[in-house]
Amino acid sequence: MTRVIKGQTLSFTSSHAPVHEEKGAVVVGDDGTILWSGPQPLLPHAFRQAQVDDHGAKIVMPGFVDAHIHFPQYRMLAAPGKDLLDWLTRFTFPEESRYADPAYAAAAAEVFLSRLFQHGTTAALAFCSVHKACAEALFSAAEQKGMALVTGKTMMDRNAIPAVQDDPETGARESEELYRAWHGRGRLRYAVTPRFAITSSEAQLKAAGELLASLPGALMQTHLSESPGEIAFVKQLFPDARDYVDVYDRFGLLGGHSLFAHGIHLSERECARLSEAGASVIHCPTSNTFLGSGLMSMPHLRKAGRPVHIGVATDVGGGTSYSMLATLGEAYKVQMLGGYKPSAVELFAMATRGNAGRLRIAHETGAVEAGKYADLVVLDPCATPVLASRQEVSASLEDVLFSLMILGDDRAVSATYVRGRKVHGQVTA
Repeated sequence: MTRVIKGQTLSFTSSHAPVHEEKGAVVVGDDGTILWSGPQPLLPHAFRQAQVDDHGAKIVMPGFVDAHIHFPQYRMLAAPGKDLLDWLTRFTFPEESRYADPAYAAAAAEVFLSRLFQHGTTAALAFCSVHKACAEALFSAAEQKGMALVTGKTMMDRNAIPAVQDDPETGARESEELYRAWHGRGRLRYAVTPRFAITSSEAQLKAAGELLASLPGALMQTHLSESPGEIAFVKQLFPDARDYVDVYDRFGLLGGHSLFAHGIHLSERECARLSEAGASVIHCPTSNTFLGSGLMSMPHLRKAGRPVHIGVATDVGGGTSYSMLATLGEAYKVQMLGGYKPSAVELFAMATRGNAGRLRIAHETGAVEAGKYADLVVLDPCATPVLASRQEVSASLEDVLFSLMILGDDRAVSATYVRGRKVHGQVTA
């Protein structure tokens, strides 16, 4: 039934400008889409008898969109490794091997999505394990919740334990089967998912590129230029490639549908080629610092003449928090270390409308606008005593958002809605 969600409403335009109402309202229709939003005094008479969720002075804004996260690593946060490759070998691959079991994967999917909702994330681009059952479990759980989710079976046929390897033929066949079964079903979409160049042979990368070209609307996700050790290994494996980006380019994996996690150590040539192709790089600050991979520079990627699209993500479980609030706070610190000071408005816009654009789902989510689904998070700027004290000196929306991304976590998430249905939290008038 039609519902009116009241609070301090906030959304962002395509140019990152905030659209803010201190006393706002969002009208959600039977199908979970937004029918109207604006100031409470202007609420149309047709909706004034509808059921109301009144969140008072809390901020009602688009739910966060996580542009890079690993479903099979949901319980691996804070697993130590000497570096990326050591972390994968010692912890990640053994954990991911468990997802061959459909029952295990199905149970894990429920926990994983619950964690996302608890932290205010309503849409995601997720990695699965190499096992078809893993992707099926995540697709099924997301479909039941009406969630916008992009995922795919990981493809990897070398440099990993046998339990998490496939082969080029099997990987391509199972990926296509998953696409046919799930892509476009509800709010689900498929992403062709070679893990990264180190774990895929030339034959598998070729198969992945051919598959991507044959699947209308599919995205492609992988990793790129995360750590110096990884880059050196890629150079050994592909000695004829000009650089890391060229490895993916020569196999047809570089385009406007391509999302590359990390992109920390990219050369001028690599940035120019990514820009030309319209590809996106996804900034994962908490995993980059945790694994000692390096500090990604947003100004370097955005340089005039060859700007690269940038998203932001938690990268759980290399990332150390499910919270996009904490992730934005760490992104701020990483950029400050490089001499750039992003505003809170800029970062919140990236994590909502911006990331929705990266995932090609901006037509349905990422903003509080009529016609889009009511995927919303309600943030409490006074959720903890420390935050409450901080708001006593906040003088602007920027101040409030900045305090939330530096001091906030899941305690600041008062409620989360997917398609207008509350999936986390309570309403307090």
